[in-house]
Amino acid sequence: MMVDGVEDEEKWLAAGIAGLQQNAFYMHRALDSNNLRDALKYSAQMLSELRTSKLSPQKYYQLYMRAFDELRKLEMFFKEETRRGCSIIDLYELVQHAGNILPRLYLLCTVGSVYIKSKEAPAKDVLKDLVEMCRGIQHPVRGLFLRSYLSQISRDKLPDIGSEYEGDADTVNDAMEFVLQNFTEMNKLWVRMQHQGPAREKDKREKERSELRDLVGKNLHVLSQIEGVDLDTYKETVLPRVLEQVVNCKDEIAQCYLMDCIIQVFPDEYHLQTLEILLGAFPQLQPSVDIKTVLSRLMERLSNYAASSTEVLPEFLQVEAFSKLNNAIGKVIEAQADMPILGAVTLYSSLLTFTLHVHPDRLDYADQVLGACVKKLSGEGKLEDNRATKQIVALLSAPLDKYNDIVTVLKLSNYPSVMEYVDSETNKVMAMVIIQSIMKNNTQISTADKVGALFELIKGLIRDLDGAAHDQVDEDDFKEEQNSVARLIQMLQNDDTEEMFKIICTVRKHILTGGPKRLPFTVPPLVFSSLKLVRQLQGPEENPFGEEGSTTPKKVFQLLNQTIETLYGVPAPELALRLYLQCAEAANDSDLEPVAYEFFTQAYILYEEEISDSRAQVTAIHLIIGTLQRMHVFGVENRDTLTHKATGYSAKLLKKPDQCRAVYACSHLFWVDDQDNMKDGERKLCIVCSNTWPVQSISILGWCLPTHMDDISY
Repeated sequence: MMVDGVEDEEKWLAAGIAGLQQNAFYMHRALDSNNLRDALKYSAQMLSELRTSKLSPQKYYQLYMRAFDELRKLEMFFKEETRRGCSIIDLYELVQHAGNILPRLYLLCTVGSVYIKSKEAPAKDVLKDLVEMCRGIQHPVRGLFLRSYLSQISRDKLPDIGSEYEGDADTVNDAMEFVLQNFTEMNKLWVRMQHQGPAREKDKREKERSELRDLVGKNLHVLSQIEGVDLDTYKETVLPRVLEQVVNCKDEIAQCYLMDCIIQVFPDEYHLQTLEILLGAFPQLQPSVDIKTVLSRLMERLSNYAASSTEVLPEFLQVEAFSKLNNAIGKVIEAQADMPILGAVTLYSSLLTFTLHVHPDRLDYADQVLGACVKKLSGEGKLEDNRATKQIVALLSAPLDKYNDIVTVLKLSNYPSVMEYVDSETNKVMAMVIIQSIMKNNTQISTADKVGALFELIKGLIRDLDGAAHDQVDEDDFKEEQNSVARLIQMLQNDDTEEMFKIICTVRKHILTGGPKRLPFTVPPLVFSSLKLVRQLQGPEENPFGEEGSTTPKKVFQLLNQTIETLYGVPAPELALRLYLQCAEAANDSDLEPVAYEFFTQAYILYEEEISDSRAQVTAIHLIIGTLQRMHVFGVENRDTLTHKATGYSAKLLKKPDQCRAVYACSHLFWVDDQDNMKDGERKLCIVCSNTWPVQSISILGWCLPTHMDDISY
């Protein structure tokens, strides 16, 4: 059926074009012979093709454009006739004898254009006559195209300021009245289309109306181009008249489109100065109108206007733009109780963007917008609409993009509350945006309170939310997220050691809730940040044991010991052993022998109880030997105990070559060049090549080493 309808429409269009071209041919022949009566006769027959009701607006437009081109030629002929002495008044009356009203009015508009140019009558009288006469066509499509033609041929002949048609009797009000009247009639015709035809063709009619909407909107564009329409005229006459028509038509499509037209065609400063009038119309629109889009575009235009020059910012303050927009949005949301959450969030997102552009120093305004959004979200629970979620992300990203400083954003008390209404995945996305902003701008977060607030914001990366299992997350994405958290921890710094210790404690409290899969990523950066603090506390005047209640290296090491223990449950024994050895070296630098010995003891316990893989044992024993060799804090007894233990572990490795290499490495523990009390040549030699061991020829690093280590003695 659809195919047949399209084919029929093509046939009707082809027939209409053929008839139009045939009559246009005869019209041209009459024009060439200066035969006025035949020219009018054939032009009327040509224009009769536009009386068809069988074509869709799109096809009708093609036919109309062909007729429009022919009418331009006819207009030129009428001009020549007036130069040859033909009275334009007689011509204006003559064309009104055409038999059908539609051709008659097209011809009347064409002659009227020449009539205005001749200046034999005031432009306002001719325009008024034409706009009134066009009421004779009440068919929506034919009437819209006729009035569009009238608007087209008259736009350069309006009695505007500076125009050649501006006279004593002609004022800007006449031009304005003509355009407004034509706009009103065209809008009525356009709205009438919605109520013609059966209900089953509603979608088709809406599509056709959408194709014709620019014909109506062009009137507002013409109105905006009139030089005489200044701010006062716009405020007192133009805007109230246009809004009256928009509100009274009670049509969803018309209201949405025309409100958008008003916002787009008139100057920004006009919108700013008439904000209250414009915003007052929004609650009166139909509930089904997409107000969020129109209002968002208005705020976007005003935001761009504010960003264009700092000189215009006082105007925004003078008219209290934020207060008016905020109140208007509240009234719209209240009036449309069934407005989807997407619409409300979009409005608040646009208002926040506007606020950040116009009032960047007023954090209370931004927080007020976020608070209003929280109030709207409070009855919704977690958002499930993806589009609404994207708007929430845009809302939360706006302050970050504007201030480039998370510390400033943290001052917005309602900011964390908004994040409570997004799901765990969106929370992660927002957390990554925050971390990337911090790293990009190298933001310094230097107090424990701010760190605590920050980690509450990014808790989607710190721990599982809503019972979501991290096993469902892509492994690469998970690693990227946790590495970002690790980089963030490394960026936290404060020269005040007391405050830095508080920061470390705050971070520790948050990351320990992350579960076994996250700890291997987040514990190491925390350990190294703590060791950096230990180095800060090693000044020559510092007392390592400190005053009561103050931060001391010993207190930091105690915290580190407890923190590394959490890796036992992961399990990550190799990582924990490495961190214990790092802490032992730091304790060595702080001359804390008991602390260093405790860390080595923990490392040995881990080696014995948790590390069973032979390759991991080889790596671990070499790490222990290397760290022990660099230690200078131990007394003879403690060092002997640790050294003998390491040598014993080396002798018990699974593979003989690994035993040989490890024992050889242990021999260096008995001879340290920069420590006089650690130069025991006999024991070194005993370890390396004791003559009591049965030897096979295994040449390792030039030494002839034993292959049976069971009877090793010290």
